[in-house]
Parts: sequence; C-alpha cells; structure tokens
Amino acid sequence: MKKSTIWLLTAVMAIAMIGLLFMQIMYMENMIKMRNEQFSEIVTRSMYSVTTMLEQNETKYYLDQDLQEAGAMYSYDGTSFGDDLSAPDVVADTAKVVDEVNIPNKANLPILKDLNDSYQTKQEILKGQYLYQKGLLNEVILTILSQSSNRPITERADSLTIHSYLQSELENNGLKLPFEFAVVSRATGVVYQSAGYSPEDMGEVYSQVLFPNDPVNKHNYLNVFFPTKKSYIFSTVKFIIPTFMFSIVLLIIFIFTIIVAFRQKKLTEIKNDFINNMTHEFKTPISSISIAAQMLSDDSVRKSPAMLKHVSTVINDETKRLRFQVEKVLQMSMFDRKNATMRLEEVDADGLIDGVINTFELKVEKYGGKIDAILESEDPIINVDKMHFTNVIFNLLDNAIKYRKEDVPLQLTVTTSNPDDTHLQIVVEDNGIGIKREDLKKIFEKFYRVSTGNRHDVKGFGLGLAYVHKMVTLFGGTIKAESEFNKGTKFIIILPLLN
Repeated sequence: MKKSTIWLLTAVMAIAMIGLLFMQIMYMENMIKMRNEQFSEIVTRSMYSVTTMLEQNETKYYLDQDLQEAGAMYSYDGTSFGDDLSAPDVVADTAKVVDEVNIPNKANLPILKDLNDSYQTKQEILKGQYLYQKGLLNEVILTILSQSSNRPITERADSLTIHSYLQSELENNGLKLPFEFAVVSRATGVVYQSAGYSPEDMGEVYSQVLFPNDPVNKHNYLNVFFPTKKSYIFSTVKFIIPTFMFSIVLLIIFIFTIIVAFRQKKLTEIKNDFINNMTHEFKTPISSISIAAQMLSDDSVRKSPAMLKHVSTVINDETKRLRFQVEKVLQMSMFDRKNATMRLEEVDADGLIDGVINTFELKVEKYGGKIDAILESEDPIINVDKMHFTNVIFNLLDNAIKYRKEDVPLQLTVTTSNPDDTHLQIVVEDNGIGIKREDLKKIFEKFYRVSTGNRHDVKGFGLGLAYVHKMVTLFGGTIKAESEFNKGTKFIIILPLLN
C-alpha cells in the first residue's frame, strides 16, 4: 500500500472520529443544559407555590382574627345570620309560587302575594350577608396591606412550615433531592437557616421573594440550594458514557492500526533496502573472486609467481570479506533468536584494540589519514568474547572510514582509560561527516541507516552499530554516541573490569 493511500485513510478516519466525538460532546452538553433548565423550572415553580401558600396562610390568619373580634353571630334587620337561609330555599319557594300561579283559581292570589313578600325578604337577607362578608374581606385585605409586614418573618413563615411546604412541592413535581435553605432579610441578613446551609460551599442558589407585596425595604428572600444537584444531573445523562467508551476504544484501535500500517510500511522499505545493500555487498567480493579465478586460467598468470601470489591474495581477502558479511547477518539473526553462545574469557583489551588498529592502518593511510592510538589504561583486563569484542572495534573503525569527508584527511583517535577502579573506557573518535541530531538517537536500531549513508561507496546492511550495541550490552557495558553534523563522531564504550 502506498504511503499516500495510508495518509488518505488516516485523514478520513481522523475526520470521522473527530466528528463522532464532537457530536457526542455536543449532545451531552445539550442534554446537561436541558436537564439544568428543567431542574431550575421545577425548583422555581415549587418555590413560587410555597410563597403562594404562605400568603394564603397570612390571609387566613387575619380572617380568623377578625371573625374572633366580631363574634360568632351577627344579625341584620332582626334576622340571625345563623338562620339556615340559603339560595336553595329561595329557589324552592319560587317553584311553589310558579306552580300555584299555573292553577286558575282566584282564591290563590293572597297566597302568591305572601310568597312574593317572603322571597323579597330573603333576598334582602342574602344581600345583607353579602355586604357583610364583602366588608369583612375588605377589612382583612386592608389589615394585611397595612400591618402584615410588621409581623416578624419567623411568625409569618417559620422554618418547619417552609421546609414542609418546599419538600412537598418538590416531591409533587418529581424532584426528591436533599436541599438546604435559608430565609434572608434585605435589611438584617440571614434570619434563620437549615443545619447544612453553608454559603461558602454553595453552588447555584435559587432565590424567591416571600410576601412580594411587602415594602421593598422589608422584603425577605427564600434561598435554596441542592448539595447533590451535580450528581443528580450527571445521573440523568450517564447513559451516554458507554458511547464515549466505545468511541475511545475505536480511537485506540484506529491509532494502533495506523501505527502498525506505518511500521509495516517501514519494515517493507527496510527489507527492500537491506536486500539491495546485501546484493551490493555480496556482488563486489563475488565479482573480484570471479575475475581472479578467470586470471588463474591464464597460462601467463600461472607462470608468474608474483602475479599468482597477487591473485591468491585477492581471492583470500575477498573471501574473508564475504565471510565477514555473512557472519554479521547470521550473528544478528542468532542473537534475535537468543540461540547464540558467548565464550567469555579474560582478555587484554589494549592488546586486541592494538591488533585491530594495525590491520586498519594501511586502509586509513590509503585515504591520506592516520590513526592515533592512546592506550593508557592502567587495568585493561576485561571478561568478554574475544571474537565479538574484536568485531565491535572493527565495526567502529570501519564506519569511521566509510563516513569520512572526501576533501579532508581522515583523523582517527582510539583511547583507553580507567574512569574508576571497576571500569574500562574505550573512545573511538573521528573527524568525518558526523550524524544529525534527529538520527543520533536511532543509530543503534537494527537496519537503520542515516540518509547521508546512501552513497554508492558506503552501502551496508544497517546492522553494524546494532551489532555493536548488542555485544556491548551482553558484555555488561554501555555505549553512547556524541556527534555534531559535519564535524565528526565520538563513540564511548564503558565495560566492567574483570576484577
């Protein structure tokens, strides 16, 4: 799959996932907003009902007071208001009159006159009752308007009454939540409050004026807040949480899939690069051996001892080179499968390093450079596999030659020292092309090759430094690289001493 196709799929999936999460977040915000509005509406309606009932209680209080002062019985025109006179009685009498009128008998005329007088009398009585009740109500209203605000709020609306009314109204509206409340005076502050009322810890507070007809300077307010409101609102929308969880799972799977796709793409590129480099590395020694073999079939070459020796040397060197490349691949494969065996033994590091340097001196001088060996460690004895340790130093020197500057003589420095009583430090430093900072942290990864190494004369497998890091780690040591692009590179190896 092409990288552009992977990026296209990534963009489409990212837009889809972002859109899905955005819609879910917007839906949840709208749900919470709607629940808050419903909650506020229920609380406001309940508090308004409480104030209405308190006003009704106020009216009843003054009405009872006026009735007690006026007495239980009053009379009007000699008729007691306690008489059982009502509109149904008048209606019944009227019906009798109508029935008698329908009888065509002149003897009934006096009776009709008496009934009519009785009906008018009862009308006068009802009118008197109405006027009395109206006057009584007017008196109560005037009393409420003029005197009610002078009563203490604790008498007009005590805490038990408010708590009972408020709880009843909230439950009738389907809201069964614990609440805290306080009655606050405009002039004096908090009049009384419930036990859990704590202004500093309150969230949203709902407020309602008690007895709004009182003068403004005597207004009292009912403040209510709900400690568990947030958890209540959350409980009404928690069914959305599983959808978020599923979306997050899909997002994780999507990210993992993209990472795997790019990793597979990278591995494919590494594989192709490895095959190309391996073909080049093997092709050169095979071609040299093939040419040398053809020269051996020439009689003039066989008759010349010097030429025969030269051809034999070429075949031998190229065979060693080919075998070294094959062993490098096999060694990394064996260590990946953990099938390799280490033959640890007591080794003089300075002696082995000096031998490798002697091998490389001619090759370095070929490019106009030189190697400075400063082997000054007081205790160079370490416990390593001799062959693999030699290969480690060989790889570092070989890399220095490969990545040299074309226009500057190569300068290689190898030093050994003891930073403390228990370790040996080996430093390999060159003045080559260096390594960029973004590549420096990846150079010990298997198959990784910096972009500057893709020149025709420095082909490789990308296994050299990975092999070096693997071996140094197995020896119980550490390796790090310090480099500045276009100024050179320094490799520092720290190994434990034998003792």
